[in-house]
Amino acid sequence: MKKIICTLALALTFLGCKTGMSTAAKNDVAVNINLTDVKDDKVLVTVTAPEIKTDEVIYSIPKTVPGTYSTDNYGKYSDSFKAFDVKGNALTVKRIDDNSWSISDAKRLKTISYLVGDTFDTEKGTGFGNDDVFSPAGTNINAGINFMVNTHGFVGYFQDKLDIPYKVTITHPETLWGATSMTDEDASKTSDVFTTSRYAVLVENPVMYSKPDYTTFNVNGMDILIAVYSPTGKFTAESITPEMKTMMTAQKNFLGKVNATKKYTVLLYLSSMAKDDAHGFGALEHPTVTTVVLPESMPKDKLVESMKDVVSHEFFHIVTPLTIHSKEIQYFDYNAPKMSEHLWMYEGVTEYFANLFQINQGLIDEAEFYTRIADKIEQAKGLNDTMSFTVMSKNVLEQPYKDQYLNVYQKGALIGMCIDIIIREKSNGERGILDLMHKLSEEYGVEKPFNDDELFDKITKLTYPEVGEFLKTHVVGTTPIPYDQYLAKVGVTKASEKKAGSVFLKGQVPYIGIDPKTKEISVRPDIALNPFFTNLDLKPGDIILAINTKPYSLDNIYDLIGESENWKENDPITVQIKRAGADKTIKGTVKLPYEESETFKATDVSKEKLKNDWLKG
Repeated sequence: MKKIICTLALALTFLGCKTGMSTAAKNDVAVNINLTDVKDDKVLVTVTAPEIKTDEVIYSIPKTVPGTYSTDNYGKYSDSFKAFDVKGNALTVKRIDDNSWSISDAKRLKTISYLVGDTFDTEKGTGFGNDDVFSPAGTNINAGINFMVNTHGFVGYFQDKLDIPYKVTITHPETLWGATSMTDEDASKTSDVFTTSRYAVLVENPVMYSKPDYTTFNVNGMDILIAVYSPTGKFTAESITPEMKTMMTAQKNFLGKVNATKKYTVLLYLSSMAKDDAHGFGALEHPTVTTVVLPESMPKDKLVESMKDVVSHEFFHIVTPLTIHSKEIQYFDYNAPKMSEHLWMYEGVTEYFANLFQINQGLIDEAEFYTRIADKIEQAKGLNDTMSFTVMSKNVLEQPYKDQYLNVYQKGALIGMCIDIIIREKSNGERGILDLMHKLSEEYGVEKPFNDDELFDKITKLTYPEVGEFLKTHVVGTTPIPYDQYLAKVGVTKASEKKAGSVFLKGQVPYIGIDPKTKEISVRPDIALNPFFTNLDLKPGDIILAINTKPYSLDNIYDLIGESENWKENDPITVQIKRAGADKTIKGTVKLPYEESETFKATDVSKEKLKNDWLKG
């Protein structure tokens, strides 16, 4: 998962018989999701049960799903739960908690039914620290227009029946098409049938229904599908495909023999940012699918840049945890999850690869790569740098560890970098962390997990004692990492640069605010203004109506922020404002806020070869 802040292709067993008419084998679970008859913004789910041999059985919808590292209670969005025997007689049911129902006299159980509401409607904020379901892991029900069917939000499982086949029939309007990595076994234009070997495979295969808008292409033997839902039609799959193809080709080239995935799907949902729409932006990985949610109001260049960041991160999850993972992930407990100690690898190494491949494949230059590393070091400083990373990972669903989760993308990536540098140094540049991940994927794999407490010993045997010592001291232990010492091994040292900052943001703090009722953008009164504002004599409380004749409001605020990043020092600018109820036009020039920032530069020519092996090897 990656929030804007995030197992490999599990074998699918496709079964050829048609579903939906109570013909499921005794050891199958047959599900029907009705997207045609939406009532009160809810859809009906009907489940034909397998043979139950106990007097009572529990049916559960997940509390947590892999890749989210949060407690989301997807079952609380379902209600009107009913159970019936073969003659249609109701059985006694009792709701145990948000996510589970007990069914009495379960040996007679034939079907259950319940209504599912969507999570997008309930979102209140953005990012971490709230109780919202992360949008890419959430569900959307927009009758006749769009359905985001993250299957864990619609379909549950019977107690002790996780490993039996599922056959899911989704009925939908003929005008909507379901984008997914699964294969539709029904030729009907209003019904799709998907079969999976077990519940875990179904959960890893979302489907997005909307008006058909998709492209397909092949990269080095991998078939890729890009599907887009854009409420106003501002973006299409075709409009972003060239950049996606360039990026995914580079990723495949970088991974080389590590990756053998044959099919990959990107589902992009663009939010209107309305009150009842998605507000949690980022992406969630699956074995052969990435779900992405971003605001439609973004300018294209920023949308594509965000797609590169989040999709590349999710794609590299193919390596870990989708291929290399512990038993906690292989045998995931959806309602009493036990978390693994190794988020440094699952999210950290993945994030490191998402940056390293770009310099490795020539998508960014060294200066940009070093700036990204410096940014991660700076952001990691704002988190708890003396907390054991393995302890945090193991307890990430609880406080105070939950608040440190963001460090998986900062310190976690830096851990990957340091291990990479150690291996490069000890192997005279011949091997790096990608080689380690390849060896681990040969040792373990999709269906062969490792024991959490044995991984570091295995890594040490496959690499060098220095790697084991690093893991013991800085990942298990609480000693902060001396990044300067590791970067010096490849001839890279600290440097400073003066660069233009954002006009409207200071770090994560905005200089402007929004009135949610009027959607007006105003200059904040509670923050010292930067030279852009003072040069134009903009005052706290001024309402910004338009800039260079283009009107701005909440609806296109991302346009404003994105376009401001292209402004140059001394560019002419015209700002229309409302001050004390009166309209006013201000003409002047752009003055950018400049900041001294820390970065790194290659300064030791004696380490040039090792540095090049690290970045380009």
